Amino acid sequence: MKKPITLLAAFVFLIQFASAQEFEAGTNVINAGIGLGGYYGGYSTSTASPVFSASYERGIWDVPGPGVVSLGGYIGYKRFTYDYAFANADYSWSYTTIGVRGAYHYTGLDIDNLDVYGGAMLSMRILGGDEFGDISSRPGGTAFVGGRWYFTDSIAGFAEAGYGVAFLTLGASFRF
Repeated sequence: MKKPITLLAAFVFLIQFASAQEFEAGTNVINAGIGLGGYYGGYSTSTASPVFSASYERGIWDVPGPGVVSLGGYIGYKRFTYDYAFANADYSWSYTTIGVRGAYHYTGLDIDNLDVYGGAMLSMRILGGDEFGDISSRPGGTAFVGGRWYFTDSIAGFAEAGYGVAFLTLGASFRF
């Protein structure tokens, strides 16, 4: 858990020296990412894939603070296997996570090309594969903080840290 926090701290530190177009009401962003870690295993698994995810958000309204609230959707996929040595059996399952998320984008930093935000997501984890123990489809929740660094007007790299689907997600963002 120390590595994701250290990576996020380094990311935030480095981007302070650059210059951002702030997130605004009406802004649309699509994220594509790969997440590491996460809670949704359910058991000590033999192997787990990274979380492959995509999300969309739109700036909805300006709020005092200064900031912008965004709303959007999320879809992610993660696969697990469990080698049950005593019964000579292997199990595998996956979760497809579909959710709605909201975030507060802080716009008071006055750093060009930087978008920092925090938010929460309500989701449904849909089970696929073998039934094993108490693993089942169920609702879930996630809290996250993140940042985007825009290399061009429409392309950015992003990092999100949180609890739930993945502890750390890295990827690309596309603004339109």
